Amino acid sequence: MSGFTELKGKVAAMDRTNVDTDQIIPKQFLKKVEKTGFGQYLFYDWRYHSNGELNEQFELNHPDNEGASILAANENFGCGSSREHAPWALLDYGFKVVIAPSFADIFKQNCLKNGILPIELPLEEVSYLLDKASGQEYELNVSLEQKRVYDNQGFEANFDISPYWYNMLLNGWDEIELTLQLEDSIREYEKKHIEKVI
Repeated sequence: MSGFTELKGKVAAMDRTNVDTDQIIPKQFLKKVEKTGFGQYLFYDWRYHSNGELNEQFELNHPDNEGASILAANENFGCGSSREHAPWALLDYGFKVVIAPSFADIFKQNCLKNGILPIELPLEEVSYLLDKASGQEYELNVSLEQKRVYDNQGFEANFDISPYWYNMLLNGWDEIELTLQLEDSIREYEKKHIEKVI
């Protein structure tokens, strides 16, 4: 993964509560184990009518949201089953940050493990973002280094992230790459362990 420091991007607003992982990526598309190729199925049942035609009323299909890299959502985003395909679909579609008042715990962990920054902000601050991004183009700056989000209209908010995930995202590490940072120590341990066994 590439490191995350700062992002300036368009915000797409999804003012819905309890958006579950089966809506984020419906079960019929969970047929691959690769992390790519799922963006086309993101919110599939909402993005398309049953006949396969684009649903022009759905938020992400509005022209103002084309190319958005930040998703602003409402409470309990990512609830439901623990499928890791949900953040894979969001990332493949182009979202690098999801902002909401609350997330389902497993979904939040899956986002962090896959390089998406989930930001929890108070409801009133998320409501501001949802309002600003609804029906118009709206850009937001996200600084992981400063743990801050802000726009050019005076809005500013700070967010919390654990030191562990802060370093992981900043450096672009997944948990395997984190382990490989200790490769020399692991080899030294293995060498001593083998010598003791022999």
